Amino acid sequence: MSSSLSRRTTLQAAGALAVAGLAGGVAGSSQAAAATAEENGTADIVVIHPTLPQVPVNNAFTVKVRSLGGSWQRLGVYLAKLPLIDATTGSNRAQNSSWAAFDFSGTVEVEVTYNPGGAEKFRVRPDSYGITPEVLGSTARFTLDRPRNVVVQVDDKIFDCLHLFANPLEQDPPAEGDKNVMYFGPGLHTPANGELKVPSNTTVYLAPGAVLNSFVQFEGVENSRLIGRGVIYNSKWGAMLIRKCENVTIDGITILNPRYENLRVAESRNLTIKNLRAFSHQGWGDGIQLYCSENVTIDGCFLRTSDDCIALYTHRWDFYGDTRNITVKNCSLWADVAHPINIGVHGNSDTPEMLENLNFENIDILDHREPQVTYQGAIAFMVGDSNLVRDVTFDNIRVEDFRWGQLIHMRVEYNPKYNTSAGRGIESVYIKDLSYNGKNADLSIITGLDKDHAIKDVTFENLRVNGRVIADSTGKPRWYLASDGVPMFVNEHVQNLRFLTTEEAAAL
Repeated sequence: MSSSLSRRTTLQAAGALAVAGLAGGVAGSSQAAAATAEENGTADIVVIHPTLPQVPVNNAFTVKVRSLGGSWQRLGVYLAKLPLIDATTGSNRAQNSSWAAFDFSGTVEVEVTYNPGGAEKFRVRPDSYGITPEVLGSTARFTLDRPRNVVVQVDDKIFDCLHLFANPLEQDPPAEGDKNVMYFGPGLHTPANGELKVPSNTTVYLAPGAVLNSFVQFEGVENSRLIGRGVIYNSKWGAMLIRKCENVTIDGITILNPRYENLRVAESRNLTIKNLRAFSHQGWGDGIQLYCSENVTIDGCFLRTSDDCIALYTHRWDFYGDTRNITVKNCSLWADVAHPINIGVHGNSDTPEMLENLNFENIDILDHREPQVTYQGAIAFMVGDSNLVRDVTFDNIRVEDFRWGQLIHMRVEYNPKYNTSAGRGIESVYIKDLSYNGKNADLSIITGLDKDHAIKDVTFENLRVNGRVIADSTGKPRWYLASDGVPMFVNEHVQNLRFLTTEEAAAL
């Protein structure tokens, strides 16, 4: 009894200290709370962010969090705009949604109340997290034991839902006045001309409660960072450009309401993009576009976008060069328009380029909605402009039921709208532990263009569609193609396509 009481007192003290720290100095709050918790032998800490000025709120949800045994603390809940494309007219009707964020370590309890009432069920996504909330009328409760980006849906509403970003505690955040730090504390910040140009060897820090109304540009720089828990809001173009850079890190920020894409990367190398959360609702609102770059890691991001979530290309405009050694992992992707993953559309017909060593692992695809058949695919290869795509791996990719589209769309193509030549080909793609659970997927496609623009050596290991393993050797009449079980159309310009069980792959 006494040790339990002591633990509760310690947790309440740590939570109170975190809140007090926010009032007196945001950068030190997590550290102070962590130090006290460590002193008292516990790591259950909750840090609440200050209010975001000028960012519209959304009152659809009330959200509270607490450390185990602590007091409930209320989060600010903000408006996210999302797109709904009318497939008949092409018009885009912006929809209202909600998001909130906080930091924690250890275990945290979450309480979400749907304020309009009448809720019959709650779902916490991604489904792979296995979170089943306790439902009390229009309120749901659940616990998190690690940082997560989750979506709380009420009665399967697509837009009127809550996106909750449960961050890890910040580690060694800079202080105002630190050398080579551009520090933006809580409050609204609007740089001249709505642009922030970041020099080399510089950390841009957006503290919790900071709102940066600006386009952020890293160009020709090295060893710089954009970090923190603040928000880039309502930037006049896209939110960020990283071009001709080396050793740049993006970590922890949220992007809201950019005009066009959230983050464009071009002709850069040795980049880390971590814990980025981004929403968009206007046209061409990609999450992360990556051109002609090498050695890039995209880790732990949540992207809900009005165009492709992740798009990997080579040449476009005045960007030139191959794209290689790209890793995308531990991400949740939701494409309200276009593709969660898109590879290979843009390239250099005059001096052909390639995309190689592309790796995708531990990814949840939450939604895909695209009415145009030739632009569908939760996972899409649309290889044109003399691009060659090779050595691509997917490992542990979970696709939940989406609204409109295909599971796989893999084509070598010539699309006159975007291309000046056909793609050269797709080679050596290994897709392991891909699962789809749902009923809305249309016919998947794997097609080469002709014998000189073919697809070669594609292997699916343990592909599961609604729990059924799709394999050449089992689970079908012998005269059927394994691809019929997806279902998937494969043409004569695809060579050495295999569907293996895990046991068969291990025996090779």
